[in-house]
This record gives sequence, C-alpha cells and structure tokens, in this order.
Amino acid sequence: MSTVRLRHLAQINPLTPAFDRLADEDELTFIPMEAVWPGNRLNISRRRTKSTVATGYTRFQNGDVLVPKITPTFEAGRAVLIDGLLGGVGAGTTELHIVRPGPEIDPKYLLYTVNTHNFLKLGAAEMYGVAGQQRVPDSFLRDLPVRLPPLVEQRRIAEYLDAETTRIDQLSASRRQQISALNERELAVIAEMLSGGATQDNGQPTGWPWLPHIPTDWRIGPLYAYYLTELGKMLNSDRASGDRQLPYLRNANVHWYEIDSSDMATMHFGPAEAQRYSVKAGDLLVCEGGAGVAEAAVWDGRIGDCYFQKSLHRVRQDGPLPVEWLMFWLRFAKSCGVFEADGNIATIPHLTGEQLREYRIPIPNDARARVAKTLRALTAMGDARTHLKQAQTLLAERRQALITAAVTGQFDVSTASGRNVTDGVPT
Repeated sequence: MSTVRLRHLAQINPLTPAFDRLADEDELTFIPMEAVWPGNRLNISRRRTKSTVATGYTRFQNGDVLVPKITPTFEAGRAVLIDGLLGGVGAGTTELHIVRPGPEIDPKYLLYTVNTHNFLKLGAAEMYGVAGQQRVPDSFLRDLPVRLPPLVEQRRIAEYLDAETTRIDQLSASRRQQISALNERELAVIAEMLSGGATQDNGQPTGWPWLPHIPTDWRIGPLYAYYLTELGKMLNSDRASGDRQLPYLRNANVHWYEIDSSDMATMHFGPAEAQRYSVKAGDLLVCEGGAGVAEAAVWDGRIGDCYFQKSLHRVRQDGPLPVEWLMFWLRFAKSCGVFEADGNIATIPHLTGEQLREYRIPIPNDARARVAKTLRALTAMGDARTHLKQAQTLLAERRQALITAAVTGQFDVSTASGRNVTDGVPT
C-alpha cells in the first residue's frame, strides 16, 4: 500500500478555464460559506453573473472538492464534492481551498480522505493567523500524505461510505426536523401567552399583524411605563488604564434566555458609575445591535460586581410586569421580523434606547402566572432540545470515526457491508 503526497494526485487551488470562457452576462452557481454543507444540505441554488464575481471570489468546476480553510468551519468537516453546477462552473467565498482530483484518485475517496479525523486534527494544528481568523494554508494540502490503494479499492471504500454515511445523515436529518419542530412549538407557546388565546371573535384588535388580538380586559401600553431602561458604558481610552478594572457583559455574552460568562472582558468603572452601569440579579439584558439584535436573557447575579457595555440595554422591572414578559415579547417580535422593519438593515440592525422605550406591548392582568407557565413549558422543550443536540453530536462523531476507519484501512469494507449504523466502528 503506497502513500503519496496530495500534490501528486490532485491540483490545489488550480485555475478554472471554464470560468474564463463565460461571457460577462452569463450566470453561474454562487456558493457562500453558509451554503457549504456535506450531502444533501449543500445549497447550489444561488446564481450570479460572471461580471459580479470576476474578482474577489474563488472559482471551481464540477468534480472539484471544496475544503473550507477558516476556523471553525474547517474543523466542522464541511468539505464537499461539487456537482450539478450551472454550466458546470461556479464561484464562491475565498475561504475555500479547491482540490481537483487527478486520474489516480477517485473523487469520492478524496472527499472522504479530507473528512477523516486525522486530516482535520493535522489541519487545525497547521492553522495560522489571529485568533478567530485562523486558516489552513494550501501548503498543508499539497504536502498531505494520502493512503492510496488501487482505484478499484478506493471506489469500494467510497461506495461503502456512501451507503453508511447516507444512513447516518438520514438519522441526523430527522433530529434536525425534531429540533425545528421544537423551535416552532416554542414560538407557538409564546404567542399563546402574549395573545391570551384571543381571536377575532372574542378579543380586541391590536393593530399589529404579527399579534392581531388580545383579550378585551387587557391593555396596551408603552414599555417605558413598566420598565426602566439604560444603555451600558461606551468603550473609551481609559478602559484598560483605570485602576478599577471590573468585568462587564457585552452582546457576545447574551443569547436567548441565557448569558455566557465564560469570556468576560474588563474595563475601568469609577465609583460614580456603579449605580448606572452595574447589573444585579433579575435585570434583563437586551442586545442593542448586530445579528443578535433584541436577543435577551435575565442576569442571575453569578458575578457579584458586574457591569455592562453600550452594546446592551439593561431593563429593570418598574411595575407589575416581570422582565420575563418583555423577554418573551422580544423573542416573538424578532421571529416576526419586527426589528428588521424598524432597524437600519442596510448596514447593521440596531435597537436604540428610544426605540425600545417607545414600543407598545400587551399588558395582561395575570402576567406572573402566564410567565411561570411559559417558563415551565420552555424548560421542558429546552431539555428535549439538549438531548437531541447530544444525539446529533454522537452521530457526527460516529460518522467521522467510520470514515477515518475505512480510509485508513482499519477494516476491510468488503466484509463490513450491511452493518447497522448504530453498531460500533468495525474492527
């Protein structure tokens, strides 16, 4: 069994003459990074004209293997064998390495080779660049040692893995559908809470197409009448030099219903700023801008002396409505596109302090009971979602272990055919 460097078996980031032969107005397949997924999750439906992707994009053709180069997409094993491109040619993100197999290596066998645990582990070790923007160099691919059985054996391995990974992928797709159904159910539960189950027949109109009716004995009032809101401290030149370096929360820490305090930054907060910019248990923190605009979670006080930065709103209860009522209102409103319509989505969406305070929300008579019921339902759904995601992780590990074992020759695929995907990796 020979081992050959990949540069002798395939072209790495080659030219694509088929692209050059297109006219400027000709359409081709366009693939951004978010569309690069293995199997049937690969999205090749997008189109661009040649003139719009003539510079600043990677070019490829049918039969190429696309390998993401940037973290964390590389480590996720999202390499794909591309086929079905419009006119046989495409363009996409520059964060892709293009590997064009030669006659001595089967394209699918090559694809599985760049999805093995060994390949991903070695590639991660070769990454260069600043944290969060590290990339795998093309020299790593060129020098990659590839176990090269005869072509007939390569195809046998690829066919076996096609069958086995398809079965795993089908299970994974079922888990994704279940998670999607839970997400839809979550929004339905919140909608029921916010609307009180009111309809056109028994409720009053709100004027909001996304929440059209509420009970007749409820009110609608401005957010500022029930909550106190404050934007956090703006980053400034003294943040690293002051003598009172204290931890603060920013929008990267806040997600729906949860706050991640594992990566906390610090800056100077003077004694006079303590009341204005500190957070305490029971405060609702709301993201002011970016992709996570309006995402919100309640602070539990896990850090005694903690503050917040201007990318967040702090909301405190100032009336009968618990902050969780507003959190769920924000969750449902965002799912309905409310903040996309109100924000400046031409650049980065923002939820300004004035916008937040002026929003009108439904005011029930029994908000605490409704919030408690919703929290119980969402906790149960969250537990189920966690179990499903754990199952997804196990399936992904199983898939990679199977690929690694088959490609590295740890078992003979001709005697392993027909094994159930829930079995252990053949030995």
